[in-house]
Amino acid sequence: MEKREEGREARKGRVVLHLDMNAFYCSVHEAEEPEKYAGKPTAVAGSVELRKGIIVTCSYPARAKGVRTGMTVRQGLQLYPELILIRPDFDLYRRYSQGFRQIAASYTPIMETVSIDECYLDITGSSLFGSPLEIAETIQRRIRLEWSLPCSVGIGPNKLLAKMASDMKKPSGLTVLRIRDVPRLLWDKPCDQLFGIGRKTADKLRKLNIRTIGQLAAADETLLLSQFGVYGPHMKEAANGIDRSPVRETKEASKSVGHTTTLPANVSARPEIHRVLLNLADQTARRMRRKGFVAGCVQITVRLPDMTTYTRSRTLDKPLEDAASIHREACRLFDEHWPRPEPVRLLGITLQSLQPKDSAAVQLDLFEYEQEPRREALTKAMDALRDKFGESAVLTAGMLGEDPSALIRNRKLRGTSLQIDEDFVIN
Repeated sequence: MEKREEGREARKGRVVLHLDMNAFYCSVHEAEEPEKYAGKPTAVAGSVELRKGIIVTCSYPARAKGVRTGMTVRQGLQLYPELILIRPDFDLYRRYSQGFRQIAASYTPIMETVSIDECYLDITGSSLFGSPLEIAETIQRRIRLEWSLPCSVGIGPNKLLAKMASDMKKPSGLTVLRIRDVPRLLWDKPCDQLFGIGRKTADKLRKLNIRTIGQLAAADETLLLSQFGVYGPHMKEAANGIDRSPVRETKEASKSVGHTTTLPANVSARPEIHRVLLNLADQTARRMRRKGFVAGCVQITVRLPDMTTYTRSRTLDKPLEDAASIHREACRLFDEHWPRPEPVRLLGITLQSLQPKDSAAVQLDLFEYEQEPRREALTKAMDALRDKFGESAVLTAGMLGEDPSALIRNRKLRGTSLQIDEDFVIN
């Protein structure tokens, strides 16, 4: 009788899966060359040569030795000198990402890609393929057999609980987390273990004597609203396992192109931050132009030294394709949201809402109408030079900064030597 009631309950509500590839970059290299990397302590680093390079991800055997994502290469090697360092290969990662997502998409058309190594699936209407548990097991097994990748799967009635569930057993775990399980499994945990609550928010909650997820679930909503604005009641709902956000089906119109870069050292000077954004704008714009697109939205990514990561975006009045305009929008976003810059360890630019240039409606004022042919000719000439002689063939004055010779000597902020942590196109 109890099982019948559970089945009825599942049919009434949503069923969401969260797929999370385990140590994705390292797992991809292990799948490609198992004889070199299988079961060994490995780490993918933005710069293998520079000891200041940042470890992007590390395998579970490396984690067992104390190595962690976000450490410098030097720190990782000090902890475990036998650590195997691997140079990133983003074309390879994209191929594996598309592979596991194709498997997932064969069980539901409602799939939301969150990043290169995770996605949500709404399988509420997928009973043709079996029960939610059977679907999750099948997807997990196929990804392992067809792509040699381990993944953790969370099953829940919403995205929040599915995400929390996938984090509970790694690697290769499969966990069901229902709303009625939340008090028993989550309420005794500290607030920063609730997905979406960072260290700073948890510190602020602690000052209000709210230390656990259970205390947050029972907290006075008026107090939370006064301290956190509309985010306060949202946190209380999340602590009770409630999440109303839909799984947003990834559509063709949502293509994006982006770069992020981990800096050789934390940077807080605004001119230096603007200069890195110029390099990123140049790289993303060039890759977008190669594909024949223009961008309708610019997004920046900012990661602080404590690994807190923020994204901010702006929808554009008209589509853009040139690096100067994209750089201007990125700097404006940064300056608006960080009027007093904090130290930054990672910056990124993502161009979103891409559309084919040939079909994009671009309206120009009189001045732009006169200048646009000249600007486009210059952009084409620069692209042709780089195609022929390499990316470093053309550098703008802004990339070189106030002391070009010094920057060329140390090569820390030149576009050709930025440590690329993520280099992606989402189709």
